[in-house]
Amino acid sequence: MPFIVATVSTARRYAALCVMLFLVTGALGLGYTFRNLKIDTDTDHLFSSNLPWRQAQILEDKNFPQFNDLIVAVVRGDTPEEASETAAALNAALKADKTNFRDSRYPSGSSFYQNEGLLLLPVADLAALLNQIVSAQPFLGQLAADPSARGLFTGLGLIAQGVSAGANISPYNTALAAVRKNLEAAANGHAVPLSWQSLITSGTASQGNTEFVLAHPRLNQGTLQPGGDATAALVRIAASLPDVKAKRATVHYTGQIPLSDEQFASLTHGLVLGGVISLVLIALWLYLALRSWRLIVPILLTLVMGLILTMTFAAIVVKVINLISVAFAILFIGLAVDFAIQYAVRLRAVRHAVPALGSALTETARQAGAQIALAATATACGFFAFSPTPFVGVAELGEIAGAGMFIAFFCTISFLPALLRLFTPRPETTPVGMPGGAVADDFLHRHRRFVLGIFGVFAIAGIFSAVTMNFDANPLDTKDPNTESMRTIHSLLANPQTNPFYADAMTPSIDAARVLAEKLGKLPEVSQAISGATFVPENQDQKLAMLAQAKTILAPTLAAATNPPQQQVTAADIRDAMGKTITAIDGVAAKLPKDSELLRIGAVLRRLQGEDDATILAMNAGITRFLPLELQRLAGSLNATKITEANLPPDVKSEWFLNDGQVRVEAFPTAAAQSTKGLHAFATAVLKVAPNAGGPAISTIATAGTILGSFREAAMLAFAAITVILLLVFRNIRDSLLVLATLALSALLTALFAKLAGMSINYANIIALPLLLGVGVSFNVYFVMNFRAGMRSFLSSATARAVLFSALTTGTAFGSLAFSADRGTASMGDLLFLSLAAVLVSTFVFLPALLHTLGDARKA
Repeated sequence: MPFIVATVSTARRYAALCVMLFLVTGALGLGYTFRNLKIDTDTDHLFSSNLPWRQAQILEDKNFPQFNDLIVAVVRGDTPEEASETAAALNAALKADKTNFRDSRYPSGSSFYQNEGLLLLPVADLAALLNQIVSAQPFLGQLAADPSARGLFTGLGLIAQGVSAGANISPYNTALAAVRKNLEAAANGHAVPLSWQSLITSGTASQGNTEFVLAHPRLNQGTLQPGGDATAALVRIAASLPDVKAKRATVHYTGQIPLSDEQFASLTHGLVLGGVISLVLIALWLYLALRSWRLIVPILLTLVMGLILTMTFAAIVVKVINLISVAFAILFIGLAVDFAIQYAVRLRAVRHAVPALGSALTETARQAGAQIALAATATACGFFAFSPTPFVGVAELGEIAGAGMFIAFFCTISFLPALLRLFTPRPETTPVGMPGGAVADDFLHRHRRFVLGIFGVFAIAGIFSAVTMNFDANPLDTKDPNTESMRTIHSLLANPQTNPFYADAMTPSIDAARVLAEKLGKLPEVSQAISGATFVPENQDQKLAMLAQAKTILAPTLAAATNPPQQQVTAADIRDAMGKTITAIDGVAAKLPKDSELLRIGAVLRRLQGEDDATILAMNAGITRFLPLELQRLAGSLNATKITEANLPPDVKSEWFLNDGQVRVEAFPTAAAQSTKGLHAFATAVLKVAPNAGGPAISTIATAGTILGSFREAAMLAFAAITVILLLVFRNIRDSLLVLATLALSALLTALFAKLAGMSINYANIIALPLLLGVGVSFNVYFVMNFRAGMRSFLSSATARAVLFSALTTGTAFGSLAFSADRGTASMGDLLFLSLAAVLVSTFVFLPALLHTLGDARKA
């Protein structure tokens, strides 16, 4: 191509000026990039906002902004009370920290749930709970009158009296076991708080010993981790809380903000490591390919200059890089180095016949320039094919990397020749080729039909692998599982109520919400469905009557609870109560089974009687720590008032009701939804009942559909563009088909290798497949163009040597992605490496065998 030859001639003639112009341009571009290139860590922005499911997601985010951009603190305590106490303290501290947090809320700590919570229970569950409480009234009355270990032991004595009278105490076994374990801990010198909430109102705590605090951090935009300061502040605050210090409670975190921050941190950490490894190994491959630092240094400088100019292009045109497009740097290194190696190795071969450097540079451009241009154009097509797709993350990567291929090509025919002219590499004294290539050529020529038959079998296996390839739609599977946020979120998946992949839908009224929630709740894929109507429950008059009746029965107990005695109990008082209780239990021992919890309590009390006063008082403190609070909470819950939509607290109402009257319904999946197949079944079942449903489960499945659709579109566009380019350049259908057939085999081998490696396709690594078209066509083009020029020794040529070391350098860059702690990026590196291996096998084995067959047919 005259343009290429003219460009190389001009660059080598004005080498110093050319290098200076590139350095100035690069410096200006680097400065512009640092000032203007933004980083977007929001995974929602990876997809076009014009997609229907994204528009629904955006609308939901607008309607319920309190669920967006959260840090979710997951508080767990050894008892429900300690979890609640720690969550309340954490929430108060986060609210006070205006530097790092806009707001914070502790939903379960709302007085609404404490005062009206019993009305939210179904009638049958409420009846069972109230019967349990009323049945324990004598025991509770004793505790209310004497909220101490002495009162507890006196109450245990009353239970023993019940056994003597023939009462069945088996319903109390769970509560007695909890008391026994608490006493045993005290006897062992480790007194701990007793959970009276679990004993008195067991089964009403929806999350057990787990509480959630939801905080909106102040984000430091423009940094790699916008929520990093707020997350660090939360960790510091949590570490200072009393129950956390005592190791009785833990605080972990997850949520959109830390998940995004940690993903970008793990991704960039892997890129730094990968980049260093890439450069070291690329330098090694360059040395083995070129054997001269005078060739190696110009190639490395050309790579760096091309990368700087590509970054400048990104800053000017795309303006932002996202969690996917940030990988363009390593992709650029891996792909662009092929052009430079091709030029440099071919230069070595030319200089064996044309020692003069200036003439050799021009002659190399004449021989190899068109091939490199075609390879660059085809590779760019593989990237640009994603540009029109709604998968914005990869579309932007395609724009950056696609432009980068043309930038790399221009640098190869301008900056590189100028550098080579200045570094003046020595002439070659021996022919340049690939050692062992002649033997391999001869083998493939003699066994060409057998080789083609083997590849036919591989192709069939590849078709089967491609058809049965799994697509992993779960975005969590592309993240580093060892980060705090991921460990926390995985700990929540087993509980359907805390599974992040729920579905929700809006209904026009509260009655419609009840109907939809009932329908969804009956689906086998749904574990539970709730709505705004759940918080304005039915049968409230009946429930209020039940509460009033229980309040009347428990009136003496509740009155005592509101005015507890002020006199402090002594260790001697407690020992005296222990003795009376032991006597009472011994009196009914014959009527109790040998494994009776009451008998076990008697045995523990005997041990405690001999302990010192400090141990006794520590045991008393543990027993009584939460008792007054729980008795007061019980009294408050029996004073519930009727709930209406109008009197719902604003913080509750805003999560379920819109101002226009719409009511939100939420469905939680069963444990089966943890797999992609189960999640798809859950989303499909919900959409059949509620076609307008949204939420994480629906958007996750929709995301998978968008990704697969984008891949198909990109693959077809890339294949079509490459076909057109080949036909325009070759002007020959057969030669174009040679390249395309080898390319198709590379794709099938990639599917086969991925299947054998147990890999799944995900939203990150799927970009390897269209890129395979660009990379594969580059290598194939070199061989086919040599074949068109009359060459028959394919593997012993300088071209084969260049292709081999290009593949090694490209594979090194791609493979280094596998070092990323981000699982999506790592899987991208794995699949890119496998696809390159498939390309190499196809190019070095299948294509020469096919070309030998065609060459023999032409002779015949």
